[in-house]
Amino acid sequence: MKRRWWGLAALAALGVLAFSSCAQIGYLAQAAVGQAQLLLGARPLQEVIDDPATPAETRRQLTLAQDVRRHAVTALGLPDNKTFTTYTELGRPYLVWNVFTAPPLSGELRTFCFPVAGCVPYRGYFTLAGAEREAASLRASGDDVSVGGVSAYSTLGRLPDPVPSSLLRGGDSAVISTIIHELAHQIVYVPGDTDFNESFAVAVETAGSRRYAQDHGLPSPDRAASQARSRAVNALLLQTRAELAKVYALALPDSEKLQQKREVLDRTRQQYAGLKADWNGYSGYDPWFADGPNGLNNALLGSVAAYAEHVPAFLALLERLNGDFPAFYAAVRTCAARNDGERVACLEGR
Repeated sequence: MKRRWWGLAALAALGVLAFSSCAQIGYLAQAAVGQAQLLLGARPLQEVIDDPATPAETRRQLTLAQDVRRHAVTALGLPDNKTFTTYTELGRPYLVWNVFTAPPLSGELRTFCFPVAGCVPYRGYFTLAGAEREAASLRASGDDVSVGGVSAYSTLGRLPDPVPSSLLRGGDSAVISTIIHELAHQIVYVPGDTDFNESFAVAVETAGSRRYAQDHGLPSPDRAASQARSRAVNALLLQTRAELAKVYALALPDSEKLQQKREVLDRTRQQYAGLKADWNGYSGYDPWFADGPNGLNNALLGSVAAYAEHVPAFLALLERLNGDFPAFYAAVRTCAARNDGERVACLEGR
């Protein structure tokens, strides 16, 4: 799906494995083992950069990661700790695979609760096979399910998170945006409010990537075709989720709601085809709009909303503060202290 963090679940697993129910033992065990392997395989970033055996492109990207982290600390006011000061070669395309699930007639993701992390709308697995087994079980129960690979995550500074090799696969823009995003999680984190947490980090990532580009004489990321595609797809999916929410609220038999759901999703696929016609053959979002068990469904829509729904409110607040990141963080912390239903209103000055 996207990169983004899941590591608090693994972190919690290290401390609570012995006290878990039988149903949770297998899940927490794989989380604890995966987290331990990630840390045990880490090498200091500078050591990897200086190693003659390191491929030239890996060396270049890790040097970029060092510079982005330094800029994030000095120019954006993000934390300076052991996060992203080491590197782990994974030998696989993703760090973890997240499994999102939602009822067939609801746009709200089911949540899973852990100590420290609070409740989050997914479970993460260090192997694709583990994620697919969980997904199959959830689909058998009747839920909509979405599985997506994650290239990096954060444990909020509680552990020395390395730069994983999976992050480099996304290219320079992914390195820049992800490092800023994950460090932002260490500034503000509200246990149990994923939409607030992720939208905040995406806002910092968006504005921070602009600042990095500006300070280093790079093209603005906002002008990149990839960013334009992302904005268009997110807007379409948020619109679809809102349409489905109206359908699910109708006083109709479930069979009729399911029929209307299929009609809404079919229209969304047609709209996506229209967007894609201007993309010069780019097809990276095709799996999201597929008509299948892991394609366009409530779970996918809910996962996109978690990262996108409140980003405009955060960016508007930052703009009102004239791009002053420390003042922005202080204002967001004030809003974070509000009750669940009041946080977004606080961002908007209400």
